Amino acid sequence: MEVNFDCSAMWIKDRSTVVNAFNVDPIFLRHQYQNVAPDYRHWQIPLGRRFRSLKLWFVLRLYGVKGLQSFIRKHVGLAHQFESLIKSDDRFELNAPVVLGLICFRYKGTNEQNEALLKRINDEAKIYMVPCTLSGKFCIRFAVAASRTEPRHIEFAWQTIVANLEQMLAQDGASGGQ
Repeated sequence: MEVNFDCSAMWIKDRSTVVNAFNVDPIFLRHQYQNVAPDYRHWQIPLGRRFRSLKLWFVLRLYGVKGLQSFIRKHVGLAHQFESLIKSDDRFELNAPVVLGLICFRYKGTNEQNEALLKRINDEAKIYMVPCTLSGKFCIRFAVAASRTEPRHIEFAWQTIVANLEQMLAQDGASGGQ
């Protein structure tokens, strides 16, 4: 959301559910403006420390609603670009629906092969991804999150992944799969 560090946003349908779950209302925090405007202290969003709210306020002022919508839609589109690259290569599989900018995928091999692939990619230090386990399968998480990510970056990341897989498989083949 263009707030580089230390800020989160929650998208909720009914704020009363969140407020009721986390409401802490000691007498010393009661005031005359209660129930007039949203009281974010009950939402468990720490907006006061280290100017978090100011960072978010500047982003909202700079982009506006339409600008943030456009930013989010762009990143969702880039995630779907990466998803289509995975689907176009029979050696890979998706392990979860693509939601916003997060893609969970894996090579159609063993958990150990996927761990080795991720290690190889991260050791090369051209791109960085993190692991997760879904239904007992070791998966690789690719997140579209940088503010200036473009389609060429998605393509570069994919080429890096594929090149590392091919090197790993060639090395495994040369060593007899050991």
